[in-house]
Amino acid sequence: MAITPSPALPALSAAERRRYARHLTLPEVGIEGQRRLKAARVLLVGVGGLGSPAALYLAAAGVGTLGLVDHDAVDLSNLQRQILHGTAAVGTSKLASAAARLADMNPGVALELHETRLTSANALAILAEYDVVVDGSDNFPTRYLVNDACALLGKPDVYGSIHRFEGQVSVFWAERGPCYRCLYRDPPPPELVPSCEAAGVLGVLPGIVGTLQAAEAIKLVLGAGESLVGRLLLVDALTVRFRELAMAKDPSCPLCGAQPSIRTLIDYDAFCAATPARTEEPNPMELTPAELRDALAQGGKIVLVDVREPWEFDVCHLPQSLLVPLSELPERLTEFDPGAKLVTICHHGSRSLQAARFLKANGIADVRSLRGGVEAWADDVDPDMARY
Repeated sequence: MAITPSPALPALSAAERRRYARHLTLPEVGIEGQRRLKAARVLLVGVGGLGSPAALYLAAAGVGTLGLVDHDAVDLSNLQRQILHGTAAVGTSKLASAAARLADMNPGVALELHETRLTSANALAILAEYDVVVDGSDNFPTRYLVNDACALLGKPDVYGSIHRFEGQVSVFWAERGPCYRCLYRDPPPPELVPSCEAAGVLGVLPGIVGTLQAAEAIKLVLGAGESLVGRLLLVDALTVRFRELAMAKDPSCPLCGAQPSIRTLIDYDAFCAATPARTEEPNPMELTPAELRDALAQGGKIVLVDVREPWEFDVCHLPQSLLVPLSELPERLTEFDPGAKLVTICHHGSRSLQAARFLKANGIADVRSLRGGVEAWADDVDPDMARY
């Protein structure tokens, strides 16, 4: 199973023959296969944990054109797993950092940088220019967006995801097998999907999964081996076990089934019920950092309940905060006065909103969540607060 090769494959220079000598000795690659790689155009969505190893190995393999999509900056907390970036790049554009590293890895690879957030407005135009798409995103809206755009364009979507010690890898290609919606028709509720900040992730896990994604992309270009179309590979790094699940196309899939209802890209943030952008109006269960600052300045009796983990609390916290990790909240309900005014706090606002809803459902009438968490507090109120 392979992508359609370019009509005329480019020749290999003498230097390229030396660089790829170990490929050329493989019957499954050889001169023609390396020329196919040189002609290939592969897009990486995200140059973070999954995109880092995938980009490095695709560049090393000699993929002729690598497109990179990202709009984020390098943070110190990224370096535990995002091996494209180094300490000197902290605070700079991830794309600039990735481009510098990949250019050094293989100056013969053409890099096309898309420093933007992938959206319904630009996805089709960007993805249309590539043969294979490698999805290194870390959120459900982008994952569904990439899947849908690939299906509408007839492109293979090399999927990977990670959580704590476990990962998944597959190839979704609606023309030849199931798509992501055949596996997961609907996204899970946001409150049931903790972020990497909340749940953690073993640093080497994206290296394993991202490298497998690179291998799948290379095989698609070469037409070698057996791809993961129709198969979901499950990786457990704690037990070092790999399991495989067979997948079939869902005849009732709204995207690639017999009677599809999805014929264009949709609003994926709304579809996945993603946390609203901070520029939008907060919901009644939230208050902004400025509102909390003003309430505290007025001397109001407010109990600040920090629901992060102890190590996070040690990095930074608001003064007089009470540490009650989210997992301990049910057993510590008796510590709260039902008549008290509570404000729950976490890193970015998702765990604290979940905690506020739980407390309200269990008799705490006056409870709200700090919108955007300590990260927003540092942005809007205390720029000297430590970050992680």
